[in-house]
Amino acid sequence: MDIKYKTAEEIESIRVSSLLVSETLAHVAQFIKPGVTTLELDKSAEDFIKSKNAIAAFKGFKGFPGTLCISVNAEVVHGIPTKRVVRDGDVLSVDCGVIQNGWYGDSAYTFGVGQIDQSDIQLLQVTQQCLMQGIAKVKVGNRMGDVSSAIQEYAELHKMGVVRELIGHGIGRNLHEKPDVPNYGSRGQGINLKAGLVIAIEPMINKGKRGIKFHDDGWTVTTIDMKNSAHFEHTVAVTQNGYDVLSSFEPIQSAIEKNINIYNINV
Repeated sequence: MDIKYKTAEEIESIRVSSLLVSETLAHVAQFIKPGVTTLELDKSAEDFIKSKNAIAAFKGFKGFPGTLCISVNAEVVHGIPTKRVVRDGDVLSVDCGVIQNGWYGDSAYTFGVGQIDQSDIQLLQVTQQCLMQGIAKVKVGNRMGDVSSAIQEYAELHKMGVVRELIGHGIGRNLHEKPDVPNYGSRGQGINLKAGLVIAIEPMINKGKRGIKFHDDGWTVTTIDMKNSAHFEHTVAVTQNGYDVLSSFEPIQSAIEKNINIYNINV
């Protein structure tokens, strides 16, 4: 397996890109409300990234038409921005990537629009916590299975389904690098985590069954039972002392606090 370990300087470059992704998601969060279209949100992200002299990493990637993947309700990931109108009660997963100075950043956040169902509040909280449980296992001496199993165990403890067909990944000069980062697995299994490894950890958790369906557009993925799904993602570096989260949810959460149209799951 050809894993590209990063130097401290390279990790700082990835941090710059990752923080721009966080700023972009925070920028988009300002405009999330009932009545906006997912295409309008996408345009706001594209303009913001261009204003920072960066490149939208997803646009044109394997033919993907958008700057953002915006997945609504039962859509798990890779939702294509369209004239679809966002409605009160929707669960909106927004995934973003950028390229700055040749380095990629990647992060995702799921927003609850307006008054969302109590079960969706729990879905968002559990999925975000799955991410944090996984990150907590990132350290030299652990294995990838320690990260993966922590995510799976937390989700299943809360009776939720862990998507298996879609996984996290290494990241750096390319959007998707080795190694794979599954959201399910066994403790003590998988590759050894070594300093300089940079990975995108991204649990995709379903309110119902773990099964998914791939749609004919080549991108959209929905839950098999059409129950809602959530997705949170951070870009994380393995360090000699543990982990370093290169992206940040802080600017996103600050934007949420200022937007009465988004349910704040962290209150």
